[in-house]
Amino acid sequence: MTMRGVRGAIQVSSNQAEAIWAATRELLEAILAANAGMEKEDIASAFFTVTEDLDANYPAYAARSMGWDAVPMLCACEIPVPDGMERVVRVLLHWNTDVSQAGIHHVYLGETARLRPDLMAVQQR
Repeated sequence: MTMRGVRGAIQVSSNQAEAIWAATRELLEAILAANAGMEKEDIASAFFTVTEDLDANYPAYAARSMGWDAVPMLCACEIPVPDGMERVVRVLLHWNTDVSQAGIHHVYLGETARLRPDLMAVQQR
C-alpha cells in the first residue's frame, strides 16, 4: 500500500470557533466524498494550516468530532503572503491507499479553487 497526499482548502466566513469548525468539517466531508474508499482508518495523519486571521478554534477539532480520534493531527499558521486570500483553512491528508496518484481528488471549495488552478485543471481532464 502506498501513501498519497490529498489537499484541500475552504474559506471560512468569520473568525468564530463555530465557523471554523463547520467549514473544516464541510471540507473534510467533501474530501471523503470525492475520494471513493477513503476511510478514517486509512488516514495516516492530517496537517492543517490556517491564515493568521483565524485563531478562534483549531481545525483539528472538527476532524475529532467526525471520529478521527486515532489520526495524528497538527495545526499551524500559513505563511502570511501579501495579498493572499483571507480566512482560509488548508489541509494535507496522508492517505494509505492503492489509488494511483492520478486518481486522487483534491478539493478546493468555493473561492479557494483559485488557489490551485493547476490541480483543478488536472482533475477536470
